[in-house]
Amino acid sequence: MGARERQKREKRRGRTFGTRGPVNPRQHYVVARRKEVADFIQRVKEGRYIVIFAPRQTGKTTFFRSVLDTLAVEESDYFPLELSLEMYKNLSTEAFYANLTEDIEEAIEASLQRRGSVPSDALRQFLAETTLTDHFALRRFFTRLPNLLEAHRIVLIIDEFSGIPSAVVSDFLHTLRRIYHTDLSVRSPYSVGIVGVKNITQLNYDRSISPFNIQDEFALPPFTLEQVEELLGQYTAEAGQAFASEVIRTLHRQTGGQPFLVNRLAEILTEEMAIPKSEPITLAHFAKAHTALLQEDNVNFNHLTTNIQRDARFESLLMQIACSGKSLLFTPRNEVMEELATYGVIQKGADGMCEIVNPIYQICIMQTFQPAVNGLEQDYFPEDACPKGSDYLTPTGELDMESLLNNFRDFIARVGFRILQVPGLPRESVGQHLLASYLDAYLQLVGGDMYLELPTGRGRMDLVVFHKNRKYIVEIKLWQGAQSYEGGKEQLAAYLKSEGVSEGYYVVFDHGKNPNPRDETETVNGLRIRSYVIPVVQERPSELAEEEEVYRQFS
Repeated sequence: MGARERQKREKRRGRTFGTRGPVNPRQHYVVARRKEVADFIQRVKEGRYIVIFAPRQTGKTTFFRSVLDTLAVEESDYFPLELSLEMYKNLSTEAFYANLTEDIEEAIEASLQRRGSVPSDALRQFLAETTLTDHFALRRFFTRLPNLLEAHRIVLIIDEFSGIPSAVVSDFLHTLRRIYHTDLSVRSPYSVGIVGVKNITQLNYDRSISPFNIQDEFALPPFTLEQVEELLGQYTAEAGQAFASEVIRTLHRQTGGQPFLVNRLAEILTEEMAIPKSEPITLAHFAKAHTALLQEDNVNFNHLTTNIQRDARFESLLMQIACSGKSLLFTPRNEVMEELATYGVIQKGADGMCEIVNPIYQICIMQTFQPAVNGLEQDYFPEDACPKGSDYLTPTGELDMESLLNNFRDFIARVGFRILQVPGLPRESVGQHLLASYLDAYLQLVGGDMYLELPTGRGRMDLVVFHKNRKYIVEIKLWQGAQSYEGGKEQLAAYLKSEGVSEGYYVVFDHGKNPNPRDETETVNGLRIRSYVIPVVQERPSELAEEEEVYRQFS
């Protein structure tokens, strides 16, 4: 396909949801981030030296290019320069400064083009005669540069700063520090933005010094619900296809506003599922898109799994957060917590406790650390069960959730102590995740979908199941006493009402020594709730343990 034909095709298609690098308003639907841009520019006007932090694929490059465009067009007193150190990592000091010279010259030309200007003869001559050799030359270069520009306040944005060679970083940062401490009226660069690391101390330099303790940290937040509405609204305005309001809310909850996940789900829904444009995008459509996302291999998931496997300590902490009924206080001075937060995996919740940043990442984390096979799959259903799963469908082909959960209750009783032999899970959460695996296996058989809802961890898990455009909600908890058990029914009833569902399912796992099994159906606040209390066997039968000990002694 030729360039002209591609242009025609793009014009016919209109804008798309960008998932492959920086986005721009001509080709993609874009969240303007007006509040964040205004905040950043105010810091620039105050002459701050800023570290811009967000994990990969969260829109950093798109954001700071928006800042640069705004400065160039709306703030005539400021002259923005954009550099990237992505390809500098293995350069010698001499090569670093030689290439930096050329990149700065190109950045000046690009900034002038943004402003609709051309270099003056004096500026051309100055650049032609300049070759940076070290950090001293760099400081003197920036001291002289403002006098040759129409705008004297230079704003330097350095992307991929972690690519700076280790032999250079300390002197480079000391130079910026010295410049920062000059009088604001003559300081050049006036403001500096370093993009790509949370804290300069994460770089590899002499930890006995602190050359950049002048930094002002700027954490780029995920999309808010309002920003997701804005983004999807742009598509609706152009394509004429609406997203149901519950889809927008659920998409935001499932992604936690993570920009790549938001755009990727929207891309699947609008470009890959062939939903007629005359139909609104429904929650059933979303459930299909969610399943498709979790089954694919993409760069974002690869970054996530690579990061969480960097340190053996990560697995223990993450599985405790994701699966345990216990809460962990978020402590920024804890090295493991701080690093996982840096990678965009965990965050401090509203209650001050650790939480996975979104349910999609929680599933990916569990898939990473849990074995693909738990060893009990062959016991899920009775031997005489129909292999196509029809035993748990109504005569009209709909999901018979009560029958399906009754079988799960019986399955737990059948496998007994073997439930505790499932590897990779804390004992207290094995029942919850066996139920999730069981439902997922069945839904794959009959063409249904399921996603994990918030809140997650801390002894509670909510599953939303879709089959033939019908929604089923299953709340899973650990037994924490009769009062908590009854209160959970009220909680579930409130959730069902908010989701517009008339019945729900409540499964509680009891790990106590004297459990009281229950299954009951009640009406709570006008809604039907089917409840189960399922005992979890804590120990092997004593006679079996004795037989195994004898076998070990004589084998």
